[in-house]
Amino acid sequence: MSSLFGEAGESCLVVVNEEGQHSLWPQVTAPPVGWRPVYGPAGRARCLAYVEEHWTDMRPLGLVARLAGEAAATERRAG
Repeated sequence: MSSLFGEAGESCLVVVNEEGQHSLWPQVTAPPVGWRPVYGPAGRARCLAYVEEHWTDMRPLGLVARLAGEAAATERRAG
């Protein structure tokens, strides 16, 4: 069985979905529906470095927004 990513030295992209989640994707294959490229093509190591620098909060954006809304509502009730 061959890997989706082929050889280790092949170029890849960093793709992001609407929830802000990042993934590496091979340059030779179109990203899945709902994902858009934000970096690359570049080598795997450079793509991983990009992800580590830019995806610092692993929580989906919808969860972050919901928690922020709940915190604001709690502050208004307490305030």
